[in-house]
Amino acid sequence: MSPTAIEVVGAALFGIAVAHTFMTKYFEHLAHIQPAHAGVWHLLGEVEVVFGFWAFVLLAFIFFNSGPGSATHYLEGLNFTEPAFVFVIMVVAASRPILELCKIGARGVARFMPVKDAIAFYFVCLSIIPLLGSFITEPAAMTLAAIMLRDNFYTQGISRRLKYATLGVLFVNVSIGGTLTPFAAPPVLMVAGKWNWDIWFMLANFGWKAAVAVTVNAMIVTFMFKSELNGFEKLGGGNERTVPYALMAGHVLFLSGVVVFSHHPVMFMGIFLFFLGVAEAYRHYQDRLILREGLLVAFFLAGLITLGALQKWWLADVLSGMSDTTLFFGATVLTAITDNAALTYLGSLVDGVSDGYKYSLVAGAVTGGGLTVIANAPNPAGFAMLRSSFDDGAINPLGLLINALPPTLIAVLAFQLL
Repeated sequence: MSPTAIEVVGAALFGIAVAHTFMTKYFEHLAHIQPAHAGVWHLLGEVEVVFGFWAFVLLAFIFFNSGPGSATHYLEGLNFTEPAFVFVIMVVAASRPILELCKIGARGVARFMPVKDAIAFYFVCLSIIPLLGSFITEPAAMTLAAIMLRDNFYTQGISRRLKYATLGVLFVNVSIGGTLTPFAAPPVLMVAGKWNWDIWFMLANFGWKAAVAVTVNAMIVTFMFKSELNGFEKLGGGNERTVPYALMAGHVLFLSGVVVFSHHPVMFMGIFLFFLGVAEAYRHYQDRLILREGLLVAFFLAGLITLGALQKWWLADVLSGMSDTTLFFGATVLTAITDNAALTYLGSLVDGVSDGYKYSLVAGAVTGGGLTVIANAPNPAGFAMLRSSFDDGAINPLGLLINALPPTLIAVLAFQLL
């Protein structure tokens, strides 16, 4: 390895940014005890701002080290389609017509389960919705599941232990639940075209194993907290429908169009602008669109891409030197400190690899996708939706890591033994 000065600085700033994500709760605490500088501490306590903040530090270094032209050239050489897509899909998926349609479907499924409605609904949110991510994309599934859990459970005074356990299972299940198809999970999407993985390959090698792990994870956490969930007499938000079916159908078309053209920003941004026009025309059937939350998540992912692009010099060499089994567990661990889509992309740059290498790389990347907020692109969306329900409006990264370990272990067993 012979990294340039910019690559070394990029790696150092990436490490600082990762460490910063584990300190956001501390900065939020400082904002409460030092109100004179609360603005600065709140800024540093926003996990969605972390990677964007350190990406600007990197760009400042390139600017002063190599000139403004180099900084501009570096940014223009990056692909920011994913942050733009995640922003759009979050806003559309979180609109009231889509949410009401999903709630109707979730409650319909829950009625057929031989348990209390609240328990069944909780199980559906952690199992069927994450698996639905294989078709509507993982960011959309994360947004839907997080909002449904927030409105029906998190805002109803559930225990801190249940909040973190639910969060851990949600992040892990969304990460592995998108592997039934080759287009919904970012780490799969990065390699599916190059390695010729179609939907049948994904179902046979990943999908059914992921479905087993998702179901087992949801069953375990539901069983563990059934006594607390039993205390819910009525789910928050009621069962009434407030949006016409025709408007729901129109929003499904918008969502479908964004998914179909997910790799073409000109198309999905055009669809999104049309969606905004319809939402404004029928604003009495809409709640507040989550534009702020979506933009913060997009900023987070853009910063991650800006810093992550400079990690190839060490990460690709690390991956290429591992055996298949070591690669699986190595990818699981590395995913916790890098975006799993970036990890699989870098791994795909290694030539002449075996089928075992390919499987281990992707399986490990999706398995570790729930361990931290940066491990999987949809995680910041769930983070943004749920963090206001936690103490100080911040989620403890260590608490997430600890509670994500058990469902991650189930995923390990599914991908290694089944």
